[in-house]
Amino acid sequence: MNLAKVEKSTWIYLIFSLLLVIVPFIVTGRSMQFIIIQFFIFAIFAMSYDILLGYTGIISFGHVMFFGIGAYSTAIVMNQFDSTVLSFILAIIIAIVLAAIVSLIVGVLTLRLKSHFYAMLTLALAGLFLVGAEKWRSLTGGNDGFTFKLPEILRDSQNFYMLCLLSLVLIFFGLRRLTKSPFGRVLMAIRENEKRTESLGYKIVHYKVIASVVAGVVASFAGVLYSISLRFVNTSVFATDMTIDVLLMTIIGGVGTLIGPIIGAGLVEFAHHWLSSLADVHWIFERWIILYGIVYILVVIFFPLGIVGTIQKKFFNRQNFQKKKQQNHRGKLEEGRDKDEIYRNG
Repeated sequence: MNLAKVEKSTWIYLIFSLLLVIVPFIVTGRSMQFIIIQFFIFAIFAMSYDILLGYTGIISFGHVMFFGIGAYSTAIVMNQFDSTVLSFILAIIIAIVLAAIVSLIVGVLTLRLKSHFYAMLTLALAGLFLVGAEKWRSLTGGNDGFTFKLPEILRDSQNFYMLCLLSLVLIFFGLRRLTKSPFGRVLMAIRENEKRTESLGYKIVHYKVIASVVAGVVASFAGVLYSISLRFVNTSVFATDMTIDVLLMTIIGGVGTLIGPIIGAGLVEFAHHWLSSLADVHWIFERWIILYGIVYILVVIFFPLGIVGTIQKKFFNRQNFQKKKQQNHRGKLEEGRDKDEIYRNG
């Protein structure tokens, strides 16, 4: 591997990742560590949604069903078997396989539909999973849910913090590599102009289904980590509110950037905690969702492409302006030299 060819942004991301490694040694409070862990988990969930919305142009209101599949698969396996590392690995495998199968079936059956019909159908499917979790009380515990034990190594908050951070970093770089590959370029072409991409010979449904499976598997893994972080699961993991939250994280951070959903997840999670903690200061903060809505409106107004998307646009526009300025300057110098040569030859 030639380190000289590594992008600057990659080094920046790696530096931030290393800085996050030392955070649990500085921030020793369990509550703050828990918030950061939740940020990591929802960042993974938001990146999975960005693969659909940002890179493929697919709007899904039922993406939470994969998150719930991961959460319930882990909780049921850990509850039925001994709380060992082997059981945890088995739970991850089952969650990933189930999510891949469900996302494949859902994708094949629904992705031929137009975007708004697909969005409504995925919402209905997520509702079916929610009803199933409520009614199958012998397995899921219904609305009350159930708790379960963890392997000894995962009971330590620092160990689990490192696991979530490592998962976030690996998934981010994996998805980044995927989106920069020829496959990712085709996904972006589908997002921009589906009919034109199809006219070039690409089978767009196949690409959409693969993107749906990838997003579903990543969302399921986020659900695995979420249930482990709480040591508890109930039907809230299938609630539509989860999809709305991850949609807002993606839009606020910047659609189609991958790093944007991570930033959006951090802003949403810390804003939620901070606004809720101010309830003792003034009664208005008890209705923190109102303030959260105002913040979201302001972000959409001042950052229409999301925080990362807007910054990238301004940065690239400035770069393009400087390049054009340099090209014009070089053109004038070359024109002056040509005139001098003509004058000398004449």
